Amino acid sequence: MTFIRSPQQLGEALRGARKQLGLTQPQLALAAGVGVRFIVDLEAGKPTLRLENILRVIDALGGEIKLSGLPSVAPQTPSESNDYGT
Repeated sequence: MTFIRSPQQLGEALRGARKQLGLTQPQLALAAGVGVRFIVDLEAGKPTLRLENILRVIDALGGEIKLSGLPSVAPQTPSESNDYGT
């Protein structure tokens, strides 16, 4: 398990996973449905990238995100959520 506490650590972890899988940045971009520039920025630790695309890259690498240390709550269905995030 890898602990991520900054955009830079996330970028380093994803770059390491990509290289371990023998993928180039263009190959990963194609697999994740994002641009090569996005992969470059992600691996560099750019803090303003879209979470949706980050999740696509993580999925393309075969990974998943697990949160720890937060209170457990039952997952909401889209009809139960509102515009205020509660």
